Order: sequence, then structure tokens, then C-alpha cells
Amino acid sequence: MPRRKPRQERRSGPPPLGDVYGRTEEGPGGDEIYIVRTVPGARAVKTYRCPGCDHEIAPGVAHIVAWAVEGGEDDRRHWHQGCWNGRRTRGITRRWS
Repeated sequence: MPRRKPRQERRSGPPPLGDVYGRTEEGPGGDEIYIVRTVPGARAVKTYRCPGCDHEIAPGVAHIVAWAVEGGEDDRRHWHQGCWNGRRTRGITRRWS
């Protein structure tokens, strides 16, 4: 007889804050909290400019979308995964208004 996976317990309350809804991380300056989402390559259909390196993120390239909790989704920026991971060790190359 084949094994069955054990049933997962259902939790009551709001769903966990995962990548679908956005996870929270410390921002580039270290003084703000940012909501971060991963964009898979199949969903990346436009060209964006990364504020970390000032290079373009081409369509079809997986990347990160981040915005300050205080600012809202209108202030979101698209980052290369490596640039977002290195945001604490180097400054932002491109400033936005």
C-alpha cells in the first residue's frame, strides 16, 4: 500500500505573508521597511531600470519589485536580484523622485 502524505493543519486567521502578497525586508538605507515581491521571468514583460546598478532589466528576466511600506505601491522600483541582495554593502546608483 502506498504511503500518504500527512494532512497539513489549517490555520485560522489571515494567510501568511509570503511572496504572493510580498514579504517585508529592510530597505536600501536600512531605515525603512520595504515590501518585496519576486517577479518570475515569464511575468516580466517590460523593460525597467534597476536603481542599484542603473542598468536595464530586460523583458523575460526575473527580478525583484520593492517599495517602502510608508510610500505605497506607486513608489515601487524594479531591482536585479543581485543588486537587491547587495543593497546594504553599496549605495544606490540611481535616485528617483
